[in-house]
Amino acid sequence: MSDPHMTPLNSTSQDDSQRRTKARRSLLVRVLLSPSRVGEWIAGAAERQWQNVLTALVQIWANKARSILTTLGIIIAVTSTITVVSFVQGFGNYVTDMLRGFGTNMVFVIPEFPSGMRGRMLGRVVMDIEDVLAVRRQCDKVRRITPLTFSNATVEYGREKVEDVQMRGATEQFQTIRSFFVDKGRFFGPIDVDQANNVCVLGRGVLKSLEADEGIIGNYVFLNQERYMVLGLLEEKGNMMGERQDDLVLIPFTTAIKMVPFFRKFLPFVFEATSEEDVEEASLQITRVLRDRHGLQPGEPNDFRLLRQDEFLRDFERVKMVATTVLSGIVGISLIVGGIGIMNIMLVSVTERTREIGLRKAVGGRRRDIMAQFLTEAVTLAMVGGGVGIVFGLAICNAASLYPDMVQITVPIWVISMAIGFSATVGVVFGLIPAFKAAIIHPIDALRHE
Repeated sequence: MSDPHMTPLNSTSQDDSQRRTKARRSLLVRVLLSPSRVGEWIAGAAERQWQNVLTALVQIWANKARSILTTLGIIIAVTSTITVVSFVQGFGNYVTDMLRGFGTNMVFVIPEFPSGMRGRMLGRVVMDIEDVLAVRRQCDKVRRITPLTFSNATVEYGREKVEDVQMRGATEQFQTIRSFFVDKGRFFGPIDVDQANNVCVLGRGVLKSLEADEGIIGNYVFLNQERYMVLGLLEEKGNMMGERQDDLVLIPFTTAIKMVPFFRKFLPFVFEATSEEDVEEASLQITRVLRDRHGLQPGEPNDFRLLRQDEFLRDFERVKMVATTVLSGIVGISLIVGGIGIMNIMLVSVTERTREIGLRKAVGGRRRDIMAQFLTEAVTLAMVGGGVGIVFGLAICNAASLYPDMVQITVPIWVISMAIGFSATVGVVFGLIPAFKAAIIHPIDALRHE
């Protein structure tokens, strides 16, 4: 029979646990209610953490070769991430700025056979100058408009001949809409267009291929064996997405129709809206006018297509964002490899410093102190590797920008922040296991370790 005056063991342990919980709560309340104690606690925590960082730096410096090899994966990962993202952003911004330079309120309208049976039932697709004139009269959101023909020509000047040169037929509005201005001579005017004169404007690439100079202005060249007077030379535009914009010949669209009668009933055009915000309204107005002129009933597909510059720009921005994300993810996989290297070397460090851990515990070191020390060393190691990777990445991008034909490569601030954050995360994630292993070592066993 049990003694009624005896207290059960589990009841005593529960009372002790409750007393300790109350004591901790009382201490926490006293600390929170006393601003000076809060300050002291924060200062003490900061000092302990700083000591851990100094200890980590001492360990890194004491084992320089091992530390370099350990952080090599992090260095390569961060360098690759910064370089790849910066290059993608640099080229993307270059193309985006070029497209914006053309104007985001520019829209191409081309005749098009709709796909499927309904498209075939429409029969012949026709778009002529009357459509262009109707759009100009009835669409108040259209600022400028010009027909635009596409063909190739053989250009001859003296003994020189250049084949398959892009030839465009347009009005004088083309130079403003597409920003193709002349820097020598003049552009053809309304009279040249109305009278379908045999005049032309040459790009700088054509001039170079003909081995001619600016004295060609006022002289004659042969386009597809017909004689044309050269009125002016276009500004140099360079290349865009593989297209040589300077290999171009511009003539009045009426002259192009005279040369190729097919364009009389198949005449694309390009227009400029009054503003970027009015592109949508202008597109709706043109769609309404052309459907009415072409006799299209509700439910029938359009026999034309609008190619909007702002939509292309949005699509390109989306592609650039996806490319940046995917490439960053692929390159970032190497961070995992770097993290595994850090975890491996920290486990070795725990084994080598087992006796040191035992001494710290013997003089009152707590598990969380040991864990904080080794976790701080892992994070510091990863951050040092990340910092070196950032320096290398910046150096590569700056060196690439010095190349004359290279676009401007600018390293975004968010990439550097991402690299620092990823490095710290890798240090924490892959440093937890070694830190936990160090924290749970029994002090007696640690002191016996040789």
